[in-house]
Amino acid sequence: MARIQLRDLCATRAGDKGDIANVAIFAYDDDAYAAIRDAVTAGRVKEHFGWMVTGDVVRYEAPNVWGLNFVMQGALGGGGPRSLRSDNLGKTLGGALLRLEVDVPDAVAEAPPAGVPTSPPGPGGPPAPRRAEVRRAPPGPPPRRGDRTAAPAHARRAGRLRRIR
Repeated sequence: MARIQLRDLCATRAGDKGDIANVAIFAYDDDAYAAIRDAVTAGRVKEHFGWMVTGDVVRYEAPNVWGLNFVMQGALGGGGPRSLRSDNLGKTLGGALLRLEVDVPDAVAEAPPAGVPTSPPGPGGPPAPRRAEVRRAPPGPPPRRGDRTAAPAHARRAGRLRRIR
């Protein structure tokens, strides 16, 4: 078994209404769906969010689109105008759910992600990427705040960025 984050297995869509958040995750392929269907339960989602979700969490399955939908009651601190949270929208919970770590079979973790060619590389080329390696950050320190090199080249050339001191 391998432990990887949900972001390596699926994408998310989310929304909210009042104090109810709706987060759906969609697996990239059938094997990934089988893995998340077994690993991501309503109880696990509620545990992942901890104090942020005060009500029930209900899971709905949509196997025809390799999806799981979670409806979370009491998830937004009272809703938009009542909440004291700085960013209390359902979409932020969708991104947070993708950080949940799950145990999946090694074959699922080693498989290339959707959309990546699976043909072997040419001689001397790099090995085919695995699912969990595709989204890793490059080695080295993160860019410093205000560092011009962290901005896209077209924005630097246009002079639209100012250094914050």
